Amino acid sequence: MDMVKKPRLAAGNGNAMLVAGSIPEACKFFEIFRNSGSAIADKCAIVTSYKRNASELTGEEAGLGETDKQYVYKVYDALLGDQDEEEYEKEALRKFRKEPAQMKLLIVVSRLLTGFDAPAATYIYIDKQMRDHGLFQAICRVNRLDGDDKEFGYVVDYKDLFKNIENAVDDYTSEAFDGFEQADVEGLISDRADKASDDLVGSKEAWLALMEPVEHPKGDEEVYAYFSSPHGIDLEAEEKARRRQALYKIAGRFARAFASVAEDPAASGFNDLQMAEYRNEVERALNIRNAVRLHSGDAVDFKLFEPAMRHLIDTYIKADDSEVVSDLDDISLIDLVASKGAEAADAAGKAVSGKKENVAEAIENNVRKLIIDETPVNPKFYEKMSELLADLVKQRHDEAIEYAVYLERIAELVRQAKQGHAEAYPDGITTPGQKALYDNLGGDATVARAVDNALRANAPDGWRDNRMKERLVKRCIREALPANAKPDVIFEIVKAQHEY
Repeated sequence: MDMVKKPRLAAGNGNAMLVAGSIPEACKFFEIFRNSGSAIADKCAIVTSYKRNASELTGEEAGLGETDKQYVYKVYDALLGDQDEEEYEKEALRKFRKEPAQMKLLIVVSRLLTGFDAPAATYIYIDKQMRDHGLFQAICRVNRLDGDDKEFGYVVDYKDLFKNIENAVDDYTSEAFDGFEQADVEGLISDRADKASDDLVGSKEAWLALMEPVEHPKGDEEVYAYFSSPHGIDLEAEEKARRRQALYKIAGRFARAFASVAEDPAASGFNDLQMAEYRNEVERALNIRNAVRLHSGDAVDFKLFEPAMRHLIDTYIKADDSEVVSDLDDISLIDLVASKGAEAADAAGKAVSGKKENVAEAIENNVRKLIIDETPVNPKFYEKMSELLADLVKQRHDEAIEYAVYLERIAELVRQAKQGHAEAYPDGITTPGQKALYDNLGGDATVARAVDNALRANAPDGWRDNRMKERLVKRCIREALPANAKPDVIFEIVKAQHEY
């Protein structure tokens, strides 16, 4: 959680909540944004406890101008018209959660500050006096991760509440974390500038470490050779796919960290020369990322083909009425192969291409992606799946297997991969988490059960991405493992399970 002590309107990705001091103030903020002419003008909403009641305005006219009640009623009436307040707020919250690009800002007073979870919320601007439990709960609204693009939330404090926030955290967690060492509960809230500085330095180190194995002079050819498999299959295709995923993630993180520091470099301790060096490296990272995406086929630059495509379409293509060419609906290619086996070639052929080679490569790329995505859940099992896939691909290339048999074996591999574990396990090894522990602890059922029991007895609720609670979980794992085991590896596997 980051804290901006001297706030200014933050820039960057993510949605925001603005906490106003009263309903009239919330209405004023709302009108300012609505009339700003900015990109956010039609993507903000006001969510308060106010309900229009015209009878309450009787007697409000005092000859001293518009009263607060009259003003609030006017704003809500102009906004909603005949629409009900509850319907308006329900739709605003739905967009904020499900369609964050269509609802960027919620202006609130008291509502939504407790129990409202929206991972897209990245910024909370506080312009209201708050304290203790209520303050702590409010800042937690931006403490939900939302994929790789969100690593932490920002709290922009307009009321000098920083000390109050520290006290609120101390009060709220004093009993909950009595069992933790002092070092474990430090740093629940960090200064944004310090955090931004650490993130920029760390992300640059990660980027340079990623590029270190690339052969010199680290030009285009060397980068492509290390990361890309443009023709779909080579001996290192799966390893290169993992490298590319790391490249995309680390380059994106590097760019976000730089953007965060660039808002106020001096606050993070960077001078102009240092920022110029970082900017050059970030631009290089993004250029390499984009080039590798195009070269590997992970992305296509359609602009290159647009003139020729337009000419071909205008000259030779006649548009007939549309027709359904397959019954794929919303089913993925992976699900199609798993459910239909060899019959998937007919349906997939219409969606991908009529050639068996193209269909096979499309299926293989999808299966490979499935394996890579699911590997953290059970590395040993998916390592076997990867070997089986490589063997099937080799047999297909060598024409050592009939196409229908190949598809049936691919389908069976997909079914196993989606299941996430093998078929037979010892007694007491029944859940996916237990099976993952068993597979990655050398097939030792006793140790797997010991780790499982320790986690179920001691893992606190909501421990993921909570530094103090994660340390407790790691300690449980370490104590349940033999001396020669690797607790950090097992921790990452446990973290990927849903049952702990």
